[in-house]
Amino acid sequence: MNERGGTLLAGAVEQAYRQGQTDYFMEPLVRVDSEGAPMGLIRPGDGVVFCCRRGEREIEMTDMFTDPDFDAVERTFLPGLRFVPLTMYHEKFKDLPTAFAPSQVMDGLAEAVSRAGLAQLHCAESEKYAHVTFFFNGGHHQPFPGEDDLRIPSPKGIPFDQIPQLSIFEVVREVRSRLDQYPFIVVNFANGDVIGHTTNREAKIAAATHVDKAMEELVEAARQAGFTVVVTADHGNLEVLYTPKGQPHVAHTTNKVPFVVVGDEEVCRAAAPLKDGRLGDVAPTILQLMGLSPTQAMEGQSLLAADPPRQGRVLLLILDGWGMGAEDETNPIHLADTPYWDRLLRAYPHSLLDASGEDVGLEAGKPGNSEAGHMNLGAGRVVPQDDQRLSNAISNGTFADNQVLRQTVDYAKKTGGDLHLLAYLTKKSSHGSIDYPLEICRMAGTQGLDRVWLHVIFDGRSTEPGSAPALLAELEEQLRKIGTGQIAGGVGRGLVLDRDKNYDRVKRAYDSMVLGQGTPYR
Repeated sequence: MNERGGTLLAGAVEQAYRQGQTDYFMEPLVRVDSEGAPMGLIRPGDGVVFCCRRGEREIEMTDMFTDPDFDAVERTFLPGLRFVPLTMYHEKFKDLPTAFAPSQVMDGLAEAVSRAGLAQLHCAESEKYAHVTFFFNGGHHQPFPGEDDLRIPSPKGIPFDQIPQLSIFEVVREVRSRLDQYPFIVVNFANGDVIGHTTNREAKIAAATHVDKAMEELVEAARQAGFTVVVTADHGNLEVLYTPKGQPHVAHTTNKVPFVVVGDEEVCRAAAPLKDGRLGDVAPTILQLMGLSPTQAMEGQSLLAADPPRQGRVLLLILDGWGMGAEDETNPIHLADTPYWDRLLRAYPHSLLDASGEDVGLEAGKPGNSEAGHMNLGAGRVVPQDDQRLSNAISNGTFADNQVLRQTVDYAKKTGGDLHLLAYLTKKSSHGSIDYPLEICRMAGTQGLDRVWLHVIFDGRSTEPGSAPALLAELEEQLRKIGTGQIAGGVGRGLVLDRDKNYDRVKRAYDSMVLGQGTPYR
């Protein structure tokens, strides 16, 4: 076939747009042949590569494909499937053939606190729970001794921009009730990132207002309980309303993030003037405030001007997606009613941290993300991220020599099956890049396998909403040049990459790839 399926899928997407659908929550679109039969279905004996590189959002779909005892919803299990995660999504998948196995980060902040024999609490709502546990702890799924993890459910059943407060006040209430139990607490407020990814201007302004109110309630309660509070962010997002073209801005930014030390007079006198730095400097700073020594692995430097006269308890508050933007009408944080935030910046030592690109282990110039941000915050050093590892593998040619991927191609050839690539339609996202499935298509072609199907995952966050048809046109041209790979259909990220146990969504995506259920097009 000369047509690789990109042009056909683009037409189906445009029709879905006219019906009110969006890239993020695009319902399954299934390519059919001239007789109406679904094309490129995943069957027993096939090879599948999940071409995303993150973790918490890939777990549910991976479970559905690989766990024979999965029972959250009914699904058609496929025996004899060789399913390959591109990176390690969870330690429970350790027996799966992982293409780029990770190395865990050791000797981070949480581990140092635990070794000191101190108790600690990590709390966030479910949208960001993995970030204050798995990512903050350097890829360790199990809490360290003395660590308690508290997950507050995010709202369900209603678009987030309709409830910009999310579960922030439940997070505050639960942490306040536990302040007397822990010398170290880390808390994430999810609103800046979650609402920042929407197109709703008023919701973004409201989110900043809610964060301000919740911040005041938590910080003041912690101060009264004897804590020094460190306020920072993992990356920027909320602080930008529009793209240079005037469209709603829904992606992460490369802006610096704040670093504020809220303490008593003696602590503030020792802290000031705070140094500028990067996220990897936060962990050694917190350890200094607690009277603990940084681990040998921590390459970050304390941001304090001097040792505080006394050490004590610390609460780290991470404002997810809260970057430092322009002080004008393009910044929802500036437009919002944030008297407490304004007070912190006037009254307490503060500085700026780099939270993107090479300063957090990403490619140069790339916006930060929650995974990299929390991992660097917890590690106390720059942690090379999977995007850098994979980009290096592509540029130096080792990607094409990856033995797990090559063995998967050989498996499909041996069984007479097909190779399927769950392909994320974006150029630069914390979850992946379309470059990965394209490289695998090249690899399969050189190994003599032409039965390769791409199951497209539409983005809608790191890409501008409504950009899928243009990206599909580019993908069509690239596949034609490679000469290997056909597009079998597409479905939104909100279905495939769920992380809140919305298994009805994940099942719709799964059934489209396995059973051909969805809106047909040809």
